[in-house]
Amino acid sequence: MEELEMLVEKVPELISNGEISSLRELFSEMNAVDTALLMDELEAKERLFVFRVLPKDISADVFAYLESDSQEELVRMINDAELERLLDEMFLDDVVDFLEEVPANVVTRVLSHSDPETRKLINRFLKYPEDSAGSIMTIEMVQLHTSFTAAQAIEHIRKTGVDKETVYTCYCTDSHRHLLGSIPLLSLLLCDKETLVGDIMEEEPQFISVNTLDDREYVADIVSKYDLLSVPVVDNENRLVGIITIDDVVDVIEEEVTEDFEKMAAMTPSDDEYLKTGVFKLARNRILWLLILMVSGTFTGMIIEGYETLLSGFVALTASMPMLMGTGGNAGSQVSTLIIRGLAVGEIEIKDYFKIVLKELRVATVCGLVLGAANIVRMYFFSEGTIEVFLVVSLAMFIAIVVAKLIGCSLPIFAKIIKLDPALMAGPMIATLVDIVTLVIYFALAKAFLI
Repeated sequence: MEELEMLVEKVPELISNGEISSLRELFSEMNAVDTALLMDELEAKERLFVFRVLPKDISADVFAYLESDSQEELVRMINDAELERLLDEMFLDDVVDFLEEVPANVVTRVLSHSDPETRKLINRFLKYPEDSAGSIMTIEMVQLHTSFTAAQAIEHIRKTGVDKETVYTCYCTDSHRHLLGSIPLLSLLLCDKETLVGDIMEEEPQFISVNTLDDREYVADIVSKYDLLSVPVVDNENRLVGIITIDDVVDVIEEEVTEDFEKMAAMTPSDDEYLKTGVFKLARNRILWLLILMVSGTFTGMIIEGYETLLSGFVALTASMPMLMGTGGNAGSQVSTLIIRGLAVGEIEIKDYFKIVLKELRVATVCGLVLGAANIVRMYFFSEGTIEVFLVVSLAMFIAIVVAKLIGCSLPIFAKIIKLDPALMAGPMIATLVDIVTLVIYFALAKAFLI
């Protein structure tokens, strides 16, 4: 990070002095990702200068790693010839990722400077649903016919591999592009040169593929489960149309985790970076759930008002309310977080509900007994009141923890059943519901034993 900050200061100086050879030497020693990070920190004109200094093949790689607003700015500033060269060097999936983030006028300009075949492919990619496998795949993969010999296959890879996203896994098809299997490059290199591709492919014990319309979260699960570097994508007729590589899967996982965190914090998910998002947009993403939770909190106030007389006679009851509500909310949030994660990574399924309930009942019993006993000791030394009040508060805490655990494990699974994101049933939502239930239990016990 310190080195990057030093370069951010050094590069503008080199630009102002016109030291092009020094700039080229500097960037030739840098990784494309680091170059992109550096360029994102520069002013627009400086970024354009560096982009033009870079060799065209390297500039395409760097462009793919730039922030979307930097990409948009660059496309607006470069001339038509530079744009065409950039599009020729970029992988198709990187072009599509860029176009999905920019305004329509930028998309129109890019498409107008693409050759007809590329334009047709881009339009096809853009028509796939945003969260589908088709929207993140690339068509730059190695296809081998099953009738090839190993020698022919290797020669084919030599001729075409330079433009492919990966050559480590090759995909076998018939004459109609139906996907039949895959072959690791290592297998081709180690086998006899006259061995047929079809014979090597048959040695593969299991073959995994996804459909163009499969959800990208499902793709990420498949890649993670089977430890794949890439996964083939087929259409409804099992024809090979592309592959999804591990770098795109990592991006999907990061985006999905971010989205779940935002939902768990009761915010509308957003793809925008925090520091680059306007105040009103941030407020809009949060205000709806804050309003819902505020209205839900009204029920808590109504319950307290209904027992105002009871509370006035027992000061210890009033003093214990925040602790009870906080403990119940924390207990519910703990288990809901575990269940949401389990559902997300496939460790938990809907059919496991009753196993989860039985386990959480046992966990809640242990936690409730320990906290209840600790609360009696706490109230004895730090609160005023009778032993009956202490016992009522502790009993209410025990029951609240049990109920909170049941709510916390049930709501995410219920959300999954009705096709909602389980992450919605987290943090604030659980806490609000548990607060209401806790107060009802608390006052019911107080009324039964203290009046």
